[in-house]
Amino acid sequence: MSEYHEPLESLSQEAIEYHRIIKSVIEELEAVDWYNQRAEATEDEQVRKIVAHNRDEEIEHACMGLEWLRRNSETWDEMLREFLFTEAEITSIEDEEEEENDDSASNSSLGIGSLKEGK
Repeated sequence: MSEYHEPLESLSQEAIEYHRIIKSVIEELEAVDWYNQRAEATEDEQVRKIVAHNRDEEIEHACMGLEWLRRNSETWDEMLREFLFTEAEITSIEDEEEEENDDSASNSSLGIGSLKEGK
């Protein structure tokens, strides 16, 4: 794990663990890709089944890492909840969220108008 971008002594244990899990998820996703390519390329059915099984195990590991990130980062939690397990067009989810926030901000007030009306 020598891919730190800042001096190690400048990093908290939390930042080191965050880096560790990010690197692990990246490695698992790379393994998913490798096994998937092998499954696609082979003509041997038994080899395909084995590497497809291995691919699916790596997906499980990547998901475990993502869950750790969700549990340990408010931003990861928010983003995963916003984008995962939805039916909306993926690229429009963020736009819809922003529109909802804009609508609620414009509809809310400090009640100043109602105070003025009472006078």
